[in-house]
Amino acid sequence: MQNVWGKVIGLIFGYMFAKIPGAILGVLVGHSFDKGYSSAFNRVGGFASLLRDKNSLKSRALFFHTLFSIMGHIAKSGGRVTEADIALASLLMERLGLSAELKKEAQAAYREGKQSDFPVKETAKEFKRFCAGQAEFIQMYLEIQIQAALINGQLNAKAEDILHTVGKILGYSQDQLHKLISQVIAANRFHQESDRAKRNSHQGTQQPKYNTSALPAAYQMLGLDENCEEKQAKKAYKKLMAQHHPDKLASQGLPEQALQLAKEKAQDIQAAWQLIKEHKGW
Repeated sequence: MQNVWGKVIGLIFGYMFAKIPGAILGVLVGHSFDKGYSSAFNRVGGFASLLRDKNSLKSRALFFHTLFSIMGHIAKSGGRVTEADIALASLLMERLGLSAELKKEAQAAYREGKQSDFPVKETAKEFKRFCAGQAEFIQMYLEIQIQAALINGQLNAKAEDILHTVGKILGYSQDQLHKLISQVIAANRFHQESDRAKRNSHQGTQQPKYNTSALPAAYQMLGLDENCEEKQAKKAYKKLMAQHHPDKLASQGLPEQALQLAKEKAQDIQAAWQLIKEHKGW
């Protein structure tokens, strides 16, 4: 029991000062406290070592609170939160590898977002204030938020309106956000077609030289036209890879739990680029 008091105290004080985001931050700080409980007090500067990463911890708290509260808000915008909405939220928590404590806080944020008076604009503004100047961090957040809003691979009109409201606050024009949504949807299709091709190859089905069914999604993922020139395509590919580089995103405060999604996105971009090169003969 002695190694849970950090979480308990952190949760209480965090909630007192900043409600749900504060509670998430409190659990994160408390978890760090618990993990280092035995050794931190056996050396000078133990508390300093726990507080050294306070900005990183705050970014994690804000990231998860913003992500799941707005996810809850989008789900409720359809009038009723469905089993599919809840399953999607649970799946995202699993994919992020959230601990039991963080899952509880994510669920609390989700419930907060479902309230009729949820301040979606203020939540997005608070997130922007903390992430100012960190373009890649903001884009990765938006991509995950868009992914979290997709039901059966599509967005409903109300969900898209909320995403445009959030995107505008975070500095995205309507056209920029529409392009980002299209790229996220294309990435899903590319994934599905690639997985289907792999299953067929394992079953001994004869395959073409490259996966033609995934080609349209590969071009859309990279924001390219099929008639693009190599120089233009290479520039788009390098820009996307730079935007999704895990080290850069980690340095900007992307939570370690979300870095795996960034790595997967980078792998998908590389696979799409390889497919386009094979198609073009570059």
